[in-house]
Amino acid sequence: MGSPPPILHYAILPAEYVEYDPQVVPAARRVIDLITSAAPSTHAEHIGSTAVPGCAGKGILDLMVLYPPVQLAKTRAAIDALGFQHQRSGHAFPEHRPMRVGAIEHGGRIYRVHAHVIASNSSEALDLRRFRDALRNDPALCAAYQACKRAILQSGVNEAAAYTRAKGEFISAVMGRGRRS
Repeated sequence: MGSPPPILHYAILPAEYVEYDPQVVPAARRVIDLITSAAPSTHAEHIGSTAVPGCAGKGILDLMVLYPPVQLAKTRAAIDALGFQHQRSGHAFPEHRPMRVGAIEHGGRIYRVHAHVIASNSSEALDLRRFRDALRNDPALCAAYQACKRAILQSGVNEAAAYTRAKGEFISAVMGRGRRS
C-alpha cells in the first residue's frame, strides 16, 4: 500500500479575518512544488491575499495552476492524484475552469489551499496576476482591501460565496482602474 497523498482533507469553515502569516510563503512554495512535480507541463503561482506581504485575509493559500492548451484533463487528474478535492462549498467553479481544494501541513500548522486551474493563455490569469501585483505595489490599496474585507465580515457576512461576492465590487473597481492606465 502506497503512502497517503500529500494534500490533506479540506475543512469547510466560515470566512474569517486572519492576520498575515509569513509562513504562508514557504507553505505555498511547497504546494507549488508538489503540483509542478505532478504536472510538469503546468506553471503554478501564489495569488490572493496570502501572496501579498502583510495583507490579512481569509488565510487561505490561493494558487493558480496554469495549464497549456489541451492539457486541462491531464492537469485536473494530476492535481486530484495529489489529494486535492472537488470543492463542496462557496462559489461553484465548473469543470472547464475548476477549483480544487485541499490543505497542507507546514511548520506544525494546517493551511487550507484553493487551487484555481486556469488556461495559461487566458485573460483571467493575467487579471489575477495584475490584482496581486497591484496590492503588492500599492500599500494604500492593500490597506483599503483589508478594510473592505474587515467591513464585510463585521457586517455579518461569513459564508464563503457571499463573502467573495461582497468583495468582488472592490476587486472589479481595481481591475477596471488598471485597464484604463
